[in-house]
Amino acid sequence: MSLMGTKEIMEIIPHRQPFLLLDTIEELEPGKRAVGKKCVTYNEPFFAGHFPGEPVMPGVLIVEALAQAGAVAILSNPEFKGKTAYFGAINSARFKQKVVPGDVLLLELEIIKQKGPVGVGKATATVDGKTAVTAELTFAIG
Repeated sequence: MSLMGTKEIMEIIPHRQPFLLLDTIEELEPGKRAVGKKCVTYNEPFFAGHFPGEPVMPGVLIVEALAQAGAVAILSNPEFKGKTAYFGAINSARFKQKVVPGDVLLLELEIIKQKGPVGVGKATATVDGKTAVTAELTFAIG
């Protein structure tokens, strides 16, 4: 059973369809860590062009999904309620496995540094326990 569904996620972050890339939040430590889930389906709008005949979820969208999980973590902190988390940097991104329709992405982001409204998160996306993407994401709250 999930901790949060789409409706509850949208109460924390400003993203909406078709750009909301989280289906559920499975674990949450406000201000510290979040684990989200994205069930990847053939109906995703980006599959129409990426790639016809061989649908692959774009790596940048996996990184965005990780960032959204991180935004839920940081914006769940009461001091940032109602704010928006913006990208400051994407570092050390590594793409290790394709993500295709039918996959369930587990999206984990842990805040490893924070000073005021700026922080850094360690992000990992997995499918069936295998790492698909890792990155270090910097965010700024505005």
